[in-house]
Amino acid sequence: MARIKIDIPPAFGFCTNIVIRITDINYGGHVGNDSMLSLAHEARIQFLRFHGFDEMNLDGVGLIMSDAALEFKREIFYGDLLRISVAACEFSKVGFDLVYKMEKQNGAQYILAALAKTGMICYHYELKKIVAVPAGVRAKMQVQY
Repeated sequence: MARIKIDIPPAFGFCTNIVIRITDINYGGHVGNDSMLSLAHEARIQFLRFHGFDEMNLDGVGLIMSDAALEFKREIFYGDLLRISVAACEFSKVGFDLVYKMEKQNGAQYILAALAKTGMICYHYELKKIVAVPAGVRAKMQVQY
């Protein structure tokens, strides 16, 4: 069976720390896949705000998620501190990917726990149509390697 493989960008321009809540835990006693997407969503909101945007106003247009992928490396448990790094990459005329590197604190170091990727499309909610990425958004959000 083919497995999802998310490529890690060479650099990340943003990171945030999130403590795992009890509501993130599933019946297996660890963070569930649905919660991983919620954690990515929180990191995405913080990433956008860091750049002066939000999901409904990316320099005048909205964002809509077109797809998502998760790659699990280690279990994440209640109370774990997760450092989530976010990078924007693979820009096209109408969208881009966001890659999330999720590392859990283990003593004084961080170990890779999961990777996620969401495809983001620029969308005009009033007109109900896909639109181009606004000029300057790529330059503002993409890390220069």
